[in-house]
Amino acid sequence: MIERQTIETDILIIGGGTAGCMAAVEAKERFPEYKVTILEKAHIDRSGCLAGGMNAINAYLNKGETPESFVRYVRSDSCGLIREDLVKSMSELFEYCVKKVEKWGLPILSDENGEYVPRGRWNIKINGESLKPILSKAARSAGAKVYNWITVTNLLTEGDRVTGAVGFSLRNGKFYVVHAKAVLIATGGAAGLYRPNNAGDASHKTWYSPYNTGAGYAMGIRAGAEMTSYEMRYVALRTKDAIAPTGTIALGAGAPQVNSKGERFMVSRYADIGGDGAPTPYRAHGPIQEIKEGRGPVYLDTRGISPEKVADLKKAYLDMYPSQVLYWLANDIDPGAEPVEVQTTEPYIVGGHCQAGYWVDVDRRTTLKGLYAAGDVAGGAPFKFVSGCWAEGVLAARSMGEDLKTLDRVIVSDAQIDAEVRHAFRPFENHGTIRHGIKSAELESRLQKIMEQYAGGASTYYEMNEQMLAIARKKLAILPQEAESLVAEDLHQLMKAHEVIDRIDVAQVLVEHMAYRKETRWPTYHTRTDYPERDDVNWLKFVNSVRDRRSGKIELTTRPYEQIVPGDRYKA
Repeated sequence: MIERQTIETDILIIGGGTAGCMAAVEAKERFPEYKVTILEKAHIDRSGCLAGGMNAINAYLNKGETPESFVRYVRSDSCGLIREDLVKSMSELFEYCVKKVEKWGLPILSDENGEYVPRGRWNIKINGESLKPILSKAARSAGAKVYNWITVTNLLTEGDRVTGAVGFSLRNGKFYVVHAKAVLIATGGAAGLYRPNNAGDASHKTWYSPYNTGAGYAMGIRAGAEMTSYEMRYVALRTKDAIAPTGTIALGAGAPQVNSKGERFMVSRYADIGGDGAPTPYRAHGPIQEIKEGRGPVYLDTRGISPEKVADLKKAYLDMYPSQVLYWLANDIDPGAEPVEVQTTEPYIVGGHCQAGYWVDVDRRTTLKGLYAAGDVAGGAPFKFVSGCWAEGVLAARSMGEDLKTLDRVIVSDAQIDAEVRHAFRPFENHGTIRHGIKSAELESRLQKIMEQYAGGASTYYEMNEQMLAIARKKLAILPQEAESLVAEDLHQLMKAHEVIDRIDVAQVLVEHMAYRKETRWPTYHTRTDYPERDDVNWLKFVNSVRDRRSGKIELTTRPYEQIVPGDRYKA
């Protein structure tokens, strides 16, 4: 008999990461009368993308910049298609959020005049190794109740109303039923849909948090929420093997990309779209083309930078990615004497760098009543990074607080709860009843092979066409039935089983989106070899989807692009 625990709350936040912590603080400060509860899959002190820290706030309005100039930059960097209302609203809160976290104890570098030290046009430097503990402490101190080690398996719904969520404890196996008037999804994006760039024991060494498995997307997909822009995947340019962020080198040391011949190929081949300052998709696409055409490997040319610059690079990585420094030390590499080799990663689905996620309004309400989204799961607004996720957490918290004045509590039927218990613990039951069950690692491998070979993986240079995507669709359609035979021996394996289930649901939506958009707007992120050009006449619009809760059929539609900031969409 599975032990159950019921929690009654006003606001439920699923995911205690960047956006979730800020949302909890804002909700408790503005609406202290409401109960705020956080369910976190790991431990809130070191969970999510900020677990290892950060060395910069990558989205901030430095001196002379405005929300409008930020929108123009993000719009051009995203090849002319973004939700301008969402990008503008979050940029208006950058300063509010950053000043707030600075008061909580985040060290932000300042000059002799007290001005923040910039790193490029939109970045400011921080010493952020302890950023996540700072955020988690603020959330708890504000009065939010935190439940760590809870794997959320589904949302509770009544019609088109979200009424809470269910999940299980990774520590004692207890089943949690949370009734809430408002629910915020803040779980992060999806890693692990594609085969990891590093194999074997290093498969965890990905750019994105390997524990962000698309759960927040998947539970919304299953509940019938409208999703947007999954086809704008994110392919990161990172240091070879260590997979450390390259902005620390490119911006911090001013190092350009060069190929094996020493050519600055971005300048020579992409001068018409900005050279080294080309839109971000091209800064991944350029290196891929060099390798594809036989001019690889590709490097960031750090040769000749001063010993002081080298020391600064190492200090910066120690604030967020110490394994890069350890890699240099272990291999006796001096980045001032030899260039740093870089590579592209496997694709990720993430609404903070790109714009895959829930279709939301400017207050971060989703299309389901009582459900909100912030951070990497909220769609339409790329270039969020840390401060944008904070801003969306603030916006969601404010709208939830106001909406609670008219949102009544809805309790779902016992039958729905019983069905969710069976869904959550089926792999446990299968372990005792199915002779030849499927382990999560086996099914995950099948999923990744399909996506790698037919849905634009690294081994195909991120390219796809109608025929490849049709094969991917056909092969993916088999996996949900196979997932019913997943087996789990313990709670950790039970969590892994649900991670695979979530990834399959996200992958199916992703493939439908990629097949539907018949153009190449974001090279490498979404390269259609059968439609190799950008098509503003037919495709300057958003591709959206809703999965029917009963049939499971994914319906695709489009939403219009609306320009609210004047100017050329392709110029910052």
